[in-house]
Amino acid sequence: MLQARLQSAPAGLVYLGQAPDGRAVSVVVLTRGAALDAAARDRFVTGIREAEAARSGVRGLLSRVRRAGHAAPFVVAWDGGEAPWAATPFVPGGPGAEKFLEPVMVSGMLIGDRLGPDFVPYWLGDRNPALPAPPPPAPPPTATPRQVALASAALALLVLLLMVMVWMFLFRGDGEVEPAQPLPPTVFVPTPPPVPEQSEPTEPSPSPGPSQGGSPTPIPGQDDPGDAI
Repeated sequence: MLQARLQSAPAGLVYLGQAPDGRAVSVVVLTRGAALDAAARDRFVTGIREAEAARSGVRGLLSRVRRAGHAAPFVVAWDGGEAPWAATPFVPGGPGAEKFLEPVMVSGMLIGDRLGPDFVPYWLGDRNPALPAPPPPAPPPTATPRQVALASAALALLVLLLMVMVWMFLFRGDGEVEPAQPLPPTVFVPTPPPVPEQSEPTEPSPSPGPSQGGSPTPIPGQDDPGDAI
């Protein structure tokens, strides 16, 4: 875990960190420009490997030349991938992880005196620390065959229930005919035969006589004798 920045160099940056066991370490990280340069990245990784080889007792001629008069820092952990870094124990005032930035920058002459202009890497202006590429997105979750079978069965059951409900609403109401109500039983009451009426003998009506004081009924068309002539 990084806690503070200790140094900023043209080829990389040095941070104060804490190792998983709790001890303080110095962590060096190449800049983004140096990490993109294959030659600069190779020089950085080679310096770390030589320091490990020196600690294990294997020293080559090139390692003795480069490390003459300098104590090689102990490498706690390192990574030479797309964002190279290395961690060494933090010693106040002592050599730290910044030693691995020295071979990254090309300086000095192997033979004779240095003449002409200095060599400046093309990536010198990029001072941002190199960061690893973001992890690829997680693949979409895939359903197991059992989950697919359960989902298919649930979907089929839902479709079947929907079809049954549609059939009940559309066809069941028209096809059913209500049963006819039974008619009440017919009761026949026999009608008694007609009884002939007995006619009583009629008596002749008396005709009016002269003694009854009634006036005879005038006959139309005849003159009344009582009228004046």
